[in-house]
Amino acid sequence: MTQQWFDLKVGDVVRLRKPHPCGSTDWEVVRVGADIGLVCLGCGRRILLPRDKFRRRAKAYVQRAGERDVS
Repeated sequence: MTQQWFDLKVGDVVRLRKPHPCGSTDWEVVRVGADIGLVCLGCGRRILLPRDKFRRRAKAYVQRAGERDVS
């Protein structure tokens, strides 16, 4: 099953293939457009990735916007 990255929303948490230098692989989406704005959930660093580069680096959704963790 292929990932559907075109329905990305602000607030989604995604996992990228390579870890950030801080060690975290999870990022929160803060901007959607031609560029995807991401915030590292480990250290808070903000980056902008072009949409095509984001599609290559993205591995999986960790949490979709609006979903709650009920543990």
